[in-house]
Amino acid sequence: MTCRLILLLALATLSGIAAAGPPYVSDDPEPTDFGHYEIYLFANGTDTRDGSSGSYGIDFNYGATPDLQLTAVFPVEYENPGGASSFSGLGNIELAAKYRFLHQADAGWDVAFFPRLFLPSASPHAGEKHVSLLLPLWLGRDWGSWSTFGGGGCVIGRSGDSQNYCLAGWALTRAVARNLKLGAEIVHQTPDTRGGHASTAIGAGLLCDLNDNFHLLAYAGPGLQNAAETGRYSWYASILWTF
Repeated sequence: MTCRLILLLALATLSGIAAAGPPYVSDDPEPTDFGHYEIYLFANGTDTRDGSSGSYGIDFNYGATPDLQLTAVFPVEYENPGGASSFSGLGNIELAAKYRFLHQADAGWDVAFFPRLFLPSASPHAGEKHVSLLLPLWLGRDWGSWSTFGGGGCVIGRSGDSQNYCLAGWALTRAVARNLKLGAEIVHQTPDTRGGHASTAIGAGLLCDLNDNFHLLAYAGPGLQNAAETGRYSWYASILWTF
């Protein structure tokens, strides 16, 4: 009951506004359990001085081996530019594989490589029209009721007005109840367009376990650097089905 109440309050706050290891932008190195699935139904958004944008869709994850996770994301992107008509369309489909090559039990930290391929969007208005590749390294560790994770990488293969960029982030979470985990994060990204701006943001997230199979996630936070241009605030919400 506590979990549901906190999530409803968080979503009520988010609905008044206008993003990894969900719900965070930073990812953790732990793959989906071997032989199991994680399926997220998600939505996210960012507000700037020029309007708002975001996406919603499905994020599939499968534990192919004890240390390998296969991922596919199918997003629909939308934009609500200030003073202009809104539009939406299929975004860049993402294919990824997370491979954990160091374990906390042996090395003190879990470490994983999680390359992510972005395919060209078929929509005339949404997504990028070229292939790009994110090459990140993520690490993390757990102790007691606490967890910390983060890292970063760079996106390459951008063209046109877009340019290669790098991102880094770190999160700290704590289980405050049997079915509720809270956390905070800081994230930085270099400019992703020519003449664009770097961004730094903070955020707070929560994960509630409704039962063994269904979970609710939410995240929100303000921009700190060049916020008017890159994001005055951002949010994320999803329902996770695990089996």
